[in-house]
Amino acid sequence: MIRIFSSENRLEVQQIKDLLESKQIDCFIKNEFAIGAVGELSPFDAWPEVWILDSEWEPKARAFIDAFLKENEEKRQQGDWVCPHCHEVNDAHFEICWSCGCEMVFQA
Repeated sequence: MIRIFSSENRLEVQQIKDLLESKQIDCFIKNEFAIGAVGELSPFDAWPEVWILDSEWEPKARAFIDAFLKENEEKRQQGDWVCPHCHEVNDAHFEICWSCGCEMVFQA
């Protein structure tokens, strides 16, 4: 087993787990509920972690994670977007409008 990803952001950890599972890479989250141990453990030791079961998948898993993180950073840099259907302002990392469910339209 290999620890492949760790973050204080539980949502991001879950997204990484979901990504790897969608690529047929067996994985699990460790320390998912360890935040209650902060004080007894350092905050970094209590961060949730994604672990893969088979070390042979490590290079591919890291490549998928790197691509995912790069794409998310690019979206954050683009800034918020306005839904073309309901005109609601959406955070940059959302691809679907939180208000009406319309998909983001990319501007060229």
